[in-house]
Amino acid sequence: MIGKLTGTLAEKTPPQVLLDVRGVGYEVDVPMSTFYNLPALGGTVSLLTHFVVREDAQLLYGFLTSAEREAFRLLVKISGIGPRMALSVLSGMSVTELAQVVSLQQAGRLIKVPGIGKRTAERLLLELKDKLGADIGVQVHAANDAQADILQALVALGYSDKEAALALKALPADVGVSEGIKLALKALAR
Repeated sequence: MIGKLTGTLAEKTPPQVLLDVRGVGYEVDVPMSTFYNLPALGGTVSLLTHFVVREDAQLLYGFLTSAEREAFRLLVKISGIGPRMALSVLSGMSVTELAQVVSLQQAGRLIKVPGIGKRTAERLLLELKDKLGADIGVQVHAANDAQADILQALVALGYSDKEAALALKALPADVGVSEGIKLALKALAR
């Protein structure tokens, strides 16, 4: 199995790159989060890889961080999620954002990723619930359960995920649920 490639970046055509490793060119599919952080053509890059062998193809997927690769591996283990959809998820949000979405059970943010419907989003949340943060070592920014409850309350009241998240950022970190909801509603009413 190919676990890591280090070489010269020969071509960049989203979502694929061509990596020249001592005269051998490897076509590697990467999420957009990795793509945007690649050096210019001719630069040296190291990619952690995931090698997939199918009946009709042998494919390499590359990642700049081990957290991205671990998230990818967790995603492809879920029934109905293939490598392309896993890349789509990682292209749409960072690993930290994905961990936060899973911990707060925000299916709405997953549905915004192309190719993911309501049922797939719910399956992802269920399957990743206890795995994502522990396996990847990501510290989710939702400081406590009170913030998660406040966020869910605001969404239930009809505010978008974005509006609720912005209101939540303005709150003190140690605020209680009922006081936090009151303060958030005041901020959103402005």
